[in-house]
Amino acid sequence: MTGSPSTPFPDGIDPAHVAPRSGQWRRWIAIMLLATVMLAALLGVFGGGKVRPIVADAPAARLEVATPRVIRNGMFFETRVQITAREPIDKAVVSVSRSLWRDMTINTMIPAASEEAVKDDAFTFDYGPLATGETLAIKIDGQINPPLFAATKGRIALLDGERELVAAPISITVLP
Repeated sequence: MTGSPSTPFPDGIDPAHVAPRSGQWRRWIAIMLLATVMLAALLGVFGGGKVRPIVADAPAARLEVATPRVIRNGMFFETRVQITAREPIDKAVVSVSRSLWRDMTINTMIPAASEEAVKDDAFTFDYGPLATGETLAIKIDGQINPPLFAATKGRIALLDGERELVAAPISITVLP
């Protein structure tokens, strides 16, 4: 079915429907905005991406913590802690601030510590003695719980018994 003899368009299509519209710039702004958001996501601004370790050096030991710095609520995450003893450590204790793990669920910690406790507002994990040059690698799997939003801060420290040897401040941004 074709339109009336005065128009080459089908019935119901007016020449104004196919004429170029003013305001094409709006379409380009929308495309550029979408491209900007997609590029930010690819660069890891909204979480994910490569994790760069936080390194803390001291005469007694080196502490490396690799954990996401930006993560979305509800996501699973992995934290890797690596301790290298530069001198003998009689009782290697890893201390994690309670504030850092607020509203998080810690699912696994491999290897398991011989003793676990809460001391001075921190979770402590006893891994026994470390000889000079020995490395202890710990893998922690967790999940961000729904109430956690905005950020969480704390620190992970290495103690020799009660004496702190080295510590690394940790800050994690939590997005919805």
